[in-house]
Amino acid sequence: MVVAAAMRLWPRTDHVEGHSYPIPSGADGRLVEVLNGTNRMGLARISTRQLRRAGFDVVFFRNAPELVDSTDILVRRGAVTDGERIRAVLGVGRVRLEIDTLRRVDVSVILGGDYEPEPELHP
Repeated sequence: MVVAAAMRLWPRTDHVEGHSYPIPSGADGRLVEVLNGTNRMGLARISTRQLRRAGFDVVFFRNAPELVDSTDILVRRGAVTDGERIRAVLGVGRVRLEIDTLRRVDVSVILGGDYEPEPELHP
């Protein structure tokens, strides 16, 4: 009983202990998924970190079902400006409005062979 009460009163933060980057709160309400459409391992994880550092709430990342040559930023809900903000962070991408209200995200990023992230330095 005491443990349950302590868990409810425990302060909650956006930074998870042992996590190298703070997880944004998603105050702007924009949810993003990142799909790796290349053969390069870890590309979705790298771009997820890059987007999170820029304040985007990336809720999902994995490999895309097929390989693609160029990066697509698909706006599922909202304005095209959301996709343009993501393109500015990644440095590449073709922004398209592709409405899909059944998805649980506002923007889908499909990384292609044209995406070259800056090398990350790890401590």
